[in-house]
Amino acid sequence: MTPELTVLTLAALLQVVQFLLYAVPANLELGVGKTLGPRDDPNLTDGLSQTTKRLKRAMENHFEGLIFFTIAVVVVTLGDKSSGFTALCAHAYLVARILYVPAYASGLMPWRSLIWGVGFAATLAMLIAALF
Repeated sequence: MTPELTVLTLAALLQVVQFLLYAVPANLELGVGKTLGPRDDPNLTDGLSQTTKRLKRAMENHFEGLIFFTIAVVVVTLGDKSSGFTALCAHAYLVARILYVPAYASGLMPWRSLIWGVGFAATLAMLIAALF
């Protein structure tokens, strides 16, 4: 398995951790009566603490970033373009995503956005490296 695929696997596991970091407090704060229901109430998240709302947004953001990163890993791997540089980029993405969770949850500005930018730039660099 390429280093990029290993990091992709770890990033997927990070997504599971992020889901748990959000779901556990959401269930405690809202109660299972609401969370097990059909979630038809558009204001369901109004009962969540600020931190839990941030954890939800960080999780959703990682779903979006993970799509882009997955494309980069697939292109690098199937294109046989794996290199030390693309492996470094993949690791930079993962470290950025790990740091992003507490930065977002605690509302660190502008660090949250800068950390996100590192992950985005690393993914973009992988895609560009795959072309050469």
